[in-house]
Amino acid sequence: LADLWWIYSKPVPADGRELWTLFLQCSCITVVIGGLFYNWLFASLEYSWHLSVAMAVSFSLLLLLTLLLVHPARCVFSMIMPTLGTKQGRKLLFSTCIMIAVVNITPNIMSNIKTILQVIKCICKNSSDSLLNSTALLEKVSWEFGDAIQDTIHSIYKPMNGHFRFSLLQNSSLIYQKMHLAGEKISREFLSVEVLVKDSIRIANRLAAGFFMLYLCFESTWYLKNYLTNLRFDNFYITKKLERLVADRKAAHLLVGSSKKLIRPTGLKLSWEEVVLCLVQAMLVTVALMLLLLVVAMDHFAFSVADTAVRKAAQFSAVPVTLSIKYKVSAGVSCPALSVSLQGVFVFKLLSRPPEELLLRDFNRTYHHHLIFSSARCRISPPTPPNPSVLLVVGLLFCILYATVFLETYARRLCRKIAASFFPGWEEQRVLHLYRRLSRRH
Repeated sequence: LADLWWIYSKPVPADGRELWTLFLQCSCITVVIGGLFYNWLFASLEYSWHLSVAMAVSFSLLLLLTLLLVHPARCVFSMIMPTLGTKQGRKLLFSTCIMIAVVNITPNIMSNIKTILQVIKCICKNSSDSLLNSTALLEKVSWEFGDAIQDTIHSIYKPMNGHFRFSLLQNSSLIYQKMHLAGEKISREFLSVEVLVKDSIRIANRLAAGFFMLYLCFESTWYLKNYLTNLRFDNFYITKKLERLVADRKAAHLLVGSSKKLIRPTGLKLSWEEVVLCLVQAMLVTVALMLLLLVVAMDHFAFSVADTAVRKAAQFSAVPVTLSIKYKVSAGVSCPALSVSLQGVFVFKLLSRPPEELLLRDFNRTYHHHLIFSSARCRISPPTPPNPSVLLVVGLLFCILYATVFLETYARRLCRKIAASFFPGWEEQRVLHLYRRLSRRH
């Protein structure tokens, strides 16, 4: 492995054997990275498969030529791997989590909301149908009541028309048509909003993922540039070269006195600044986790409401409605007094008749009706439960995120070690510069 890494990190191969070894190494790296790149484009960013294949093949060929011909590019590419354990890698993982939520959780929430709307539509349709039937019952009651009013004892006191004028919409298809159109309009608007939200988040996630990947390459390049141009940049490690230099010049006391400010790149010790940075990054990851858990909770809440609505709608019993009419009327009719005078000779007076009570027939009837709120004919899609595998994948990704928070420092140390292996001559100058600083300080 040491020989393979030596060949990989050399600027120019020494012979044909090293050239073929370097070509095989770059080819294997290219195949693996191309496959991961295709899976990332197709599965995570949701590009079409032919576009993903074309982009993956083009990227693989370009990467192969770059790694094979450009020595600093191999160093930058090698530093990209540990850089994935820094904040830039966390941004890519955040992007992946957002895409998982968009592809799996958001459609599930929308589906359960549609189920709730279907339950409401079914209840509205059946309740309106029951109300229309109740108006037909009222029409029947009105005609029977009118017939009872006309059926009196004396026909001379019979009303001209005892029926009520009751307006009833006989054609209920118009109401059903309007309800259907309203439901279709709500469904179309709901679907358009769903598509708009998914497309917007998908495009934003693609742009963010592309930006994070480019910035990942830029950060590795920026680290290498500072490493090669600034002797003080990230130069506070007790390396083996520094220990040999101190031993050759018999200045071991320099490392003992500066042990609080210098750390070993292979050790687990963290400086106070590194600990504070890890805690801050852990808090940011926790905030992102809370936001994603809020989306997951919304998914479970939407499923719970939809499942409850479907079950309760199926358990709705018909509501009995009773209409009781009790009618009893008596009418007293009397004739007024009548006086007649015949040429002042005789006056007689017709006294009024005693009042005659006209009794109408009693009307006492009870009508029954049932209001129906649900029906088996309603087309209601079953609620969709949350996918537990999505929660498992998201939990695993956040475990990796929390791990990268504390591994970021060691990833940066690994980047320095990679740069030192690619440019050993420059590393000796950096070690000499650090030794001179320690000597001046001592």
